[in-house]
Order: sequence, then structure tokens, then C-alpha cells
Amino acid sequence: MYVIVEIAGQQFKAEKGRKLYVHRLRGEENSSVSFDKVLLTDNDGQVKVGAPVVEGASVQCKIIKHLKDDKVLVFKKKRRTGYQKQNGHRQYLTQVLVEEIVA
Repeated sequence: MYVIVEIAGQQFKAEKGRKLYVHRLRGEENSSVSFDKVLLTDNDGQVKVGAPVVEGASVQCKIIKHLKDDKVLVFKKKRRTGYQKQNGHRQYLTQVLVEEIVA
């Protein structure tokens, strides 16, 4: 069984026991969070599509840790002017473990 759930504006495919990297969530490590914006459920071929969400469905997750993603380098250059600029960015992420799917 899997579901498509919306977490912090992004859609993720969640299955029981799967780890997801989402944008930084408020909450302490080892605390549990619940997401109720379930857009689609699939239970062995029986598909339910929400309009816009599936009623009564939710995903129970546990926050494992807060971390930072790999660095992304942004390099800008303009020809023949000597202009070069390099910038880096590291996104703050939260790793969550899907514990239970209520559908």
C-alpha cells in the first residue's frame, strides 16, 4: 500500500517503513507528526483519488533528524566584462520515517 501525500507544498510517495527527506519541519527529533493532505491511496490495485484530498486518510510519521542538503553552486558570468560571481546554497531538510498509513 502506498499514498501520495502533500508535505510542505511538495508531493511525496509514502509507504510504510520508507524514509523521506522533506523541507525543514517544526518539531523535535523523535517526535511524531501527522499529515492529512492525502491526495491518492493505492491498496493493492484499489485506487482512490481525492477531490482534492481523500477523506479520513492520514500518514503518521516520526521525525528522525534535521540536516542540511548537499551544497548547490550557482555561478554567474558575463562575457568580456570580467564579471564573475559564485554563490552556494545548502537547503535545510528533515528526515522522516513513515510509521503508519490510515486510509
